[in-house]
Amino acid sequence: RLDAELAQRLTDLEASRRRLLSAQNDARQRIEEDLAGGSRAQLATLRERLSGLCHEVDADAAPKTAMLLAQLVAATDGAMETLDGLAAGVYPPRLATDGLAAALGEQAAKAALPITIHAAGVGRYAAEVEAAVYFSVLEALQNVAKYANASSARVVLAQADDHLRFEVTDDGAGFDPQTTSQGTGLQGMADRLDTVGGTMTLDSSPGMGTTITGQVPIGFAMPDPAAEPVLAGASR
Repeated sequence: RLDAELAQRLTDLEASRRRLLSAQNDARQRIEEDLAGGSRAQLATLRERLSGLCHEVDADAAPKTAMLLAQLVAATDGAMETLDGLAAGVYPPRLATDGLAAALGEQAAKAALPITIHAAGVGRYAAEVEAAVYFSVLEALQNVAKYANASSARVVLAQADDHLRFEVTDDGAGFDPQTTSQGTGLQGMADRLDTVGGTMTLDSSPGMGTTITGQVPIGFAMPDPAAEPVLAGASR
């Protein structure tokens, strides 16, 4: 009986962890929508009005005013670009509408480091699966940009054996995993993938670059909220 109770507790704990992940992803999407629909819209309106004033001001008669307005327009453009970056970091709209390949391709196009994306045969999956893979790949690419001293990186997405797999490879300096401490970013990737039943491995050596490989079961599904267990002594 104790074994059965322990197994049930573990099952309930896993279901609870998955519900938390689902709630986290939902919250990310709501924040992104609020940023896009609220703050960005206000900045866009401000930019339009400033631009209108720029056309109304005679630059020859009031050069300082014209210059100030032009600077304000440029600053507003910069603020909108920053806000777009923040929103994409919270939960990119492209991921929800078009899937992994499109969302990662969009990020790769913005990166200073040349990044190639290979995603033949990759379709759409549960939102939790796509989010876990997307943010894991993004974290891996950020690590490449910060630490690898690489000239390029490659991302490969593939579906095989009922799993969605990803591989992030760079041609950077590499390191010895046995003697180099791994940061919180890598642990966060492993934890995120574990939450959806996935795994991650790292392969690196000095002078040979680094490869991070992960996989997630595509059959992953969130537990039915209606089936949430009721704790002993709890009332509804």
